[in-house]
Amino acid sequence: MKKHVGTGLTILALAAALAGCAGGSGTTPAASTPAATTAAPATSSAAPNATSSASTAAAGVDLMIASSSLGDIVVDSKGMSLYYFTKDVKDSGTSACTEGCLTAWPPLLTTSDEPKVEGVTGTVGTITTPEGAKQVTLNGMPLYYFAKDTKAGDILGQGVNDVWYLADPAGEMIKTAAK
Repeated sequence: MKKHVGTGLTILALAAALAGCAGGSGTTPAASTPAATTAAPATSSAAPNATSSASTAAAGVDLMIASSSLGDIVVDSKGMSLYYFTKDVKDSGTSACTEGCLTAWPPLLTTSDEPKVEGVTGTVGTITTPEGAKQVTLNGMPLYYFAKDTKAGDILGQGVNDVWYLADPAGEMIKTAAK
C-alpha cells in the first residue's frame, strides 16, 4: 500500500512540475517512434529519471549525434535526447529552468571544463548551476533532458508547451513537430 501511495505522489509531483515550468497551454507532446541511435560508450552517464535531478557524464563523450524522425539531433553518450528551453537567454550564463522545472527537465551535467563532442559542430561550453555543478551548453544555451524520455531515441519532450525543443548538431533549435 505504501509503495502505491509513493508512486502516486511521485507522478503527482512530476505532473505539477510539468505544469509549473512549461508555460503555455498544457499541450502534451506527440508520441513518436523511437529513433535509431549511434552506439554509446559503456562508461557514460545514465539517463535521468523523475527522481534524479541530473546525470553526470563519465569519461567519454558528453555530446554526440543520433538520427531521429526529425533528422539528426544532439544526444548524450547514452543516446538520450537533449533539449533547449526557449525561456533561457543565450550567453546569459544562467538557466531559466529552476525548482520544480528541474524535476521534469534535468540539466545535462559534466565534470569537464571542456565537454567532449562527437559530430556536434555548434559551440559547446558550460555554465555553473546554483548548486555549483557544470551544466553543458550548446551555442550559449543550456541543455536538458526530459524525464519522460526513458530510452535512447525517445523525443517525447519535443515541442512541449511550445517552449522545449531538440537541438541539431549545429546548435539550432528544431521547431518541427515530432512525427
